Amino acid sequence: MSHITHVHLHQHLPHGVKRIIAHGGGCWIGEVDKSTVLKYPHTAEEMKQIRIEAQILSILGSHPRIVQSRGLTEDGLLLEFVPNGNLHDYLLAHPESSLQQRLVWCTQLTEAVTYIHSRRVLHCDLRHDNILVDLDLDLKLADFQGQYFSNNGEILLDGLSLESTKAYLPRKPADHASIRTDLFALGSALHFIIMGQEVFSDLAGSKDEEEISRRFSAGEFPLDNHICAAITEKCWKQLYSSASQVLADLGLVRDAIARGETLEPDSTDALPPTVSWLSGLCDDVQPPKVPPPYRQLIGFEQKYCGIR
Repeated sequence: MSHITHVHLHQHLPHGVKRIIAHGGGCWIGEVDKSTVLKYPHTAEEMKQIRIEAQILSILGSHPRIVQSRGLTEDGLLLEFVPNGNLHDYLLAHPESSLQQRLVWCTQLTEAVTYIHSRRVLHCDLRHDNILVDLDLDLKLADFQGQYFSNNGEILLDGLSLESTKAYLPRKPADHASIRTDLFALGSALHFIIMGQEVFSDLAGSKDEEEISRRFSAGEFPLDNHICAAITEKCWKQLYSSASQVLADLGLVRDAIARGETLEPDSTDALPPTVSWLSGLCDDVQPPKVPPPYRQLIGFEQKYCGIR
């Protein structure tokens, strides 16, 4: 007997929403006006993650590389409208995007990751369709249902996000998040930006997930030859311990191109983390302060104390 459960989603428009313009990850995105959208859940249970996202965005505050919150309502989370949609769809529609533009995007995405880590936030789901493109073709990172930590590494908020297979660092426990799991996913996102296609483009769909995981576990990383190949390889091999190191290597690549040179950042060992709270999150070995083997939804009903 089949154990598949069919769930029928009922589309509805909360007060003030004109139309649904996107959906995914348990949420609808509805147009409110020319500058605002409402992110609201498919089911009432999924509102918990939206509340956590609102809290994380409040902690992050205003930053040019982060989608801006416009407040939590009883229906969902109001967000700024980013007119060019997500980076995945934009690049597929604009494959002619120049190398210069792609390097700018790589830098902007890494700036976003550097910033959120400085605020003790792990994204936990870095991928091309969680990256938005604004009217000026600048990037904004979105979908913040990851983790927020205290100064000593205790999880204060957790929306239970987890990377997709092509951005997932194989590990145990399978849902353990760290700086390096974010940086591994960043490598896959940078690869997509430069190449215009996902890693292992020969593999697609759920039937190939086991093979993708096997390749990553065996250290069989993509061999595509591109300007940032050394950087993406260092992300996948966990040779970076902070996003600021990725940012520095991207700067070297851009400077070399400006001089008409080619340059590949060397594959040196990772430098020690420069922010104290990172020290317990760079390795898969978990000290007692890192939470239990199985993540639990943590929001303001439980542990959130308004810490900034």
